[in-house]
Amino acid sequence: MLELSILGFLAEEPLHGYELKERIKALTGHVRPVSDGALYPAITRLVKAGKLDERAEPGASAAPRRTLSLTGLGREELLERLRHPKQAEITDQVRFNTVLAFLRHLPDRREQAAVLRRRLEFLRTPASFFYDGGEPVRAEETDDLFRQGMLRVARATGQAERAWLAEAIERLDQPS
Repeated sequence: MLELSILGFLAEEPLHGYELKERIKALTGHVRPVSDGALYPAITRLVKAGKLDERAEPGASAAPRRTLSLTGLGREELLERLRHPKQAEITDQVRFNTVLAFLRHLPDRREQAAVLRRRLEFLRTPASFFYDGGEPVRAEETDDLFRQGMLRVARATGQAERAWLAEAIERLDQPS
């Protein structure tokens, strides 16, 4: 998820490391904060793999600022990750939002729709936070006020997301 965010944001424009961190934090930070101890080693790996270009520029203070940009190899990696997201990037809401944030970079509408179909298929599978005898518990089946709240909010959110996904897939399936 972190590398996908790095590649996705740098596909939009070159950024300094701090700017990149702030954008990633805005996308997922309240749920999964990004630390310097995770971000900068990931950047270093991507630079060494030839997926990012790094150049030093004079900074406001004595230390130079590192400007990062996406290479052709990095763009290929981004597109491949968007075409074939890992299952966890489909099933986990925060990870899926990261895919969704950059899916516009995938130039083929059919490939975009295929990713959305995978998410829609996952959301159509009955699930719950709680189970009784292996069966999902519905909000109406529990007397616990707080679990009812969790289940009702999850159901409403799921319904809204399924409706949007169906609408988006329909639009993507129409000829340009």
